[in-house]
Amino acid sequence: MIIAIDGPAGSGKSSTARRIARRLDGFYLDTGAMYRAVGVALKDSEYGPDAVEKMVNDLILDVELDAAGTRILVNGADVTEIIRSSEASKLASSVSKLQAVRSKLVSEQRRLGRKLSEAGRFVVVEGRDIGTVVFPDAEVKFFMDADPRVRAQRRHREMEEAGADSDLAQVLSEIEARDKEDREREHSPLRKADDAIAVDTTRLTPEEQVDIMVGVIAETIQRSEND
Repeated sequence: MIIAIDGPAGSGKSSTARRIARRLDGFYLDTGAMYRAVGVALKDSEYGPDAVEKMVNDLILDVELDAAGTRILVNGADVTEIIRSSEASKLASSVSKLQAVRSKLVSEQRRLGRKLSEAGRFVVVEGRDIGTVVFPDAEVKFFMDADPRVRAQRRHREMEEAGADSDLAQVLSEIEARDKEDREREHSPLRKADDAIAVDTTRLTPEEQVDIMVGVIAETIQRSEND
């Protein structure tokens, strides 16, 4: 089964997706990490914005999946930790608007998700267009959201815990700007799929989020078995 989770930055979808994958003994596919990796590669490469398609075609992007999550390799180098920076997030927002990048990564995401699902595993995929574009036929879809200030506080706390400098007001401003870009971009804008279940995480703990969503997944499985 493929479980699609969409939502804006800081809504809790990454940590929740990881927890759900662990609870179901499945795999977690972090599509946002793939966009951040391409963003970082584009910034540091010899290619300019007008040659994005050539850059994407030349780029060797590998994704290693295990129960712990997703590791991203660009041209053989593990960039999993590097792409967690605030700068990498901004770069991801920029490249995600480019059709050449989206086509490449959507194709890769579909390949990985279907391969694992066909092998009889639960695959938890999170991003911003999973239920609408990447896996519109996913068996279960969620759209996670939360108040922007709460999302900023979460991201601010994560950065401080990681030892990075963080200003709450700046984080909030960046989240609001990212929301606007994601919702208004031309290709695959952030939106809730018509058949997705909305989960407002503003007042939910991570464990409560997981309990709610795993409950929905269990009900879906039961209905499928009864049909």
